[in-house]
Amino acid sequence: MSSRLSVVPHSRSAFDEPAERRVAVDPLASSASLKRQAYTALKNAIAAMDVYGSRAEIRLDERQLAADFGISRTPVREAMAQLEREGFVRSEPRRGVYVVRKTRREVIELITAWAALESMAARLITQAATDDEIAALRRMFATFENGAVRAHLDEYSDVNIEFHQTIIRMSRNEALIQLAENLFTHMRMIRRKTIGEKDRADRSIRDHIDIIEALEARDTERAERLVRDHALGLADHVAEYADYLD
Repeated sequence: MSSRLSVVPHSRSAFDEPAERRVAVDPLASSASLKRQAYTALKNAIAAMDVYGSRAEIRLDERQLAADFGISRTPVREAMAQLEREGFVRSEPRRGVYVVRKTRREVIELITAWAALESMAARLITQAATDDEIAALRRMFATFENGAVRAHLDEYSDVNIEFHQTIIRMSRNEALIQLAENLFTHMRMIRRKTIGEKDRADRSIRDHIDIIEALEARDTERAERLVRDHALGLADHVAEYADYLD
């Protein structure tokens, strides 16, 4: 099952905003659980949105989403209830369901938790990952050598996110991977917002190369420390500059 995210003019929007944007999703197939498919499609759509780019609230229209998916409202309602339990949306009586924008304090807490998980993943990588797996991390950044990060910031943002997801997967620790899954969706949204701020893109590529060198050298303590410090650097940035979260 796939979903697509596009912005088109529309008089009624599944995610209502003053700019009249609409999140377009594909109809769902009937071969698997409709609740699961609706949940996955909605979560992916929310993660791909610029949630922190505007203070405007983003409302989920249950009726419109059901029509767009080509299903009844029940699985959509169930999917939104699961997303609310995971902290992605909130339900307000007599108003509707809205995408959650985390506060600055909440974002810093999320980043701090991520730093603990990802630094442990780095430790495990030095002990268990193959040389080929670590080499694949370096190949991710070949495109952005010689100052090309700024010229391709959107593309780099995607690679940056994939890098951190890969670090978690390479740990081969299923409990750690599961703990990180929903946390990373929140992290993905704030990383997309912050990567173009100040000099974070240039610093990010330098940090990543240092991390890769430590992993290649199987330097467990250094790799763990660099990954933790890299994540906490994002927390420091949010604390100092992310006024839009207040």
